[in-house]
Amino acid sequence: MTKADFDWAIKEATKKKKQDFSRVEFLTYDEGLCVQCMHIGSYDDEPATVELMHKFAEDNGYELDITDKRYHHEIYLSDPRKCDANKLKTVIMHPIRKASRDS
Repeated sequence: MTKADFDWAIKEATKKKKQDFSRVEFLTYDEGLCVQCMHIGSYDDEPATVELMHKFAEDNGYELDITDKRYHHEIYLSDPRKCDANKLKTVIMHPIRKASRDS
């Protein structure tokens, strides 16, 4: 997405929803290598998905690399106000790196 695309989306959302979206920010950062998973279901059930992600990474020679510059983050694809909790879709991403031999 470009800044122009973002500005267009803000303008359209403001017009359609009749709300003030002026505080929304456009941020980019290089995620680097990540393990990610599409979690389907309640946010309360995410820890089990995260555990599976961590096991997958470890089984494939990687370790978590969450730091003050590399973040856990989530992309919410469903609106919890309009969707049954069992059908919520969330992309969960954790930064990883090749495991050191000492781990």
